[in-house]
Amino acid sequence: MQGRSVREWASINGRLVPAEQAHVSVFDSGFTQGIGLFETMRAYNGRVFRLDRHLERLRNSARALGWTAVPEAADLRENVGRVVGATELADARVRLTVTTGSLRADAGEPQLTIVATAAPNVKYPPEYYQKGATVLVSDYRQNPDDPTTGHKTTSYFARLTALRLAHARGAAEAMHFTHDGRLAEGAISNVFLVRQRELLTPPLDTPVLPGITRACVTELAAELRIAVHERPLTIHELLAADEVFLTNAMMELLPVVRVEREPIGTERPGEVTRELYEAYGRLVEKECAEHG
Repeated sequence: MQGRSVREWASINGRLVPAEQAHVSVFDSGFTQGIGLFETMRAYNGRVFRLDRHLERLRNSARALGWTAVPEAADLRENVGRVVGATELADARVRLTVTTGSLRADAGEPQLTIVATAAPNVKYPPEYYQKGATVLVSDYRQNPDDPTTGHKTTSYFARLTALRLAHARGAAEAMHFTHDGRLAEGAISNVFLVRQRELLTPPLDTPVLPGITRACVTELAAELRIAVHERPLTIHELLAADEVFLTNAMMELLPVVRVEREPIGTERPGEVTRELYEAYGRLVEKECAEHG
């Protein structure tokens, strides 16, 4: 069953199986009510980049959303470790999903459902990095009063709908604004603006997701002596930026050169984006070096 031909694995509450054999209960709260949290991570050379920070973010969200049981970091790490250890991929997409478990009255005391999967990473098109990407302004608005905003919940339909509409129009991402016109984030990414060699990004209390890659960028910017300002931003500031880039674990840093039909800067990936992208690559190489 666990031969080398298997490329995608799942670990369900510590039990490792090939992905096609993975199943959870139809009574699970994640299936019936969308009560769940997830993390999408990238493993390089068999090591998940910034794993501990991903796990802590998920656990923080469980606390903030009032879950009765907060998943233990050791249990999360065990499931992730099982699937990453089983795959022999140099570049893998790892997903960790946690729900509050079965809702059946006869199921006894509720137990969390923890599922980790690992599969080959499907990379973004190379031309996005070479020539830059286009983004759209989403018709949907970020709602600060929604308690799930700023958390990676499994209730992701609205965001994926916005992303699908963007893709249908040839764009890489859909940008969300709040009802009062403040820039928030992409459907699946954080956003940075570059103005006079300084970074501008929406503050976490916009609210936006506290991205792991977003945090890495602020660390790297400090090392490169690039100032970072977290403050409210408008569509006018977005369009007037010298450079714009997006971040998440899978895309890393993705340059944006157009907002719909409006060019950003020179309409080519900029120097600050390139410096940070290269610095991010060095950081990944340092923390996820091949086992000797």
